[in-house]
Amino acid sequence: MRISLKYYTLKYLIIALLGVIAIWSGIFYAFILDEVNDNIDDGLKDQKIQIIRQAFIDESVLNTTEFGLNQFRITQVDSIQYQPLNKFENKMFFMEYDGENEPYRILTTGFIDKDGGFRKLEIRTSTVEEDDFGINLLIALFVLYVFIIVGIFFINKIVLDRAWSPFYDILKRMNQYQFGNKRTLVENNQKIMEFYELQNEIQTLVERNEHTFLTQKNFIENASHELQTPLAISLSKIDFLLENEDLDNKTQKQFIEIKSSLKRMKSLNKSLLMLSKIDNNQFDEKVLVNWNVVFKTVLQDFEDILSYKDINVSVDEKAQFETNANLYLIEILISNLLRNAIKYIGNEKKIVVIISENAFQISNSGNHIALNPNYIFNRFYKSGADETSTGLGLSIVQSIVKQHPDLQIQYHFSKNFHQFKVVSSNS
Repeated sequence: MRISLKYYTLKYLIIALLGVIAIWSGIFYAFILDEVNDNIDDGLKDQKIQIIRQAFIDESVLNTTEFGLNQFRITQVDSIQYQPLNKFENKMFFMEYDGENEPYRILTTGFIDKDGGFRKLEIRTSTVEEDDFGINLLIALFVLYVFIIVGIFFINKIVLDRAWSPFYDILKRMNQYQFGNKRTLVENNQKIMEFYELQNEIQTLVERNEHTFLTQKNFIENASHELQTPLAISLSKIDFLLENEDLDNKTQKQFIEIKSSLKRMKSLNKSLLMLSKIDNNQFDEKVLVNWNVVFKTVLQDFEDILSYKDINVSVDEKAQFETNANLYLIEILISNLLRNAIKYIGNEKKIVVIISENAFQISNSGNHIALNPNYIFNRFYKSGADETSTGLGLSIVQSIVKQHPDLQIQYHFSKNFHQFKVVSSNS
């Protein structure tokens, strides 16, 4: 599955951002806890100073042996248990308000009263519950992550859509570009350096290919036209020689074979020239073409040969079939399909034409073997050993269809009939 570059980078950005936030959240959690404990410890040390000062002023303070409202207690110890250094730790104590044990921060230290007695001082204060803090932090970070991803997605879409719009414009113009239209592909007015250089390279490539294309086009057309003249002269001279009554039968037969080969060469030359013109987009003028009318016009040109070969043509006009196309090319297409049907007709000698609202179909009776749809439209492909065929008729049909994106050519073999169907997707 292919995805756009902007979404491709976003996928990795989401994964990387998840890892960064996970690492950052761990560091942030440890830092916050350390900062909270540090602030609490400073408060406990300040309370220690005040309590010891008060104990020297008021000896009744020394009698506070249980945690109460003042949240401290003092116990008498011997010299061995006496520890004047500050010791901080977290312990759980029951809290009546919550009805459960809650964490407390405890400072344990020692001091000597004014009578020289050794005392142990414990001061406590409520602190944050690490489990709840961790869960709340994870929820907050998850919400932050979602907001960041959504924000990046929309910002990424807006920014990249604007930044990549010249690139998509280049792609669009390249898809629309056709050789021989004598138009520049794009006007290079890009402000982004990479797209500016891309357009320069594309323009250079197009101009080089356009020059090569025009050179080949002119060569093919000139060569084809130059061949037509000697072929026509040769055919005329052979016709003149065949009128000579002094020719013996063998020589006359040889001249007839030469004439047949020259006529085939002339037909091949004309077909190749037609293919070249079609492929070079020289028939770009399009109008609304009525296939029903065009078929009737083409059919009139074949009436003599149809009558001579005793071929029955059945026409079923179910609707008017109209498409935007080049009229001359559609005439050639129908003519080639009809000529192909006549040439390869079977013993039944029957051609069936069906015209519907979105299709033109011509069928001819044939042998009991279907043609290979993978090859019948290839150039110079022949289904039999017919030496008079150029193998270009159906190839020209295929080339004409390709010039009209809304048309498709289909082949089917059904009930001993070869069916060629031109279908329109816009009708």
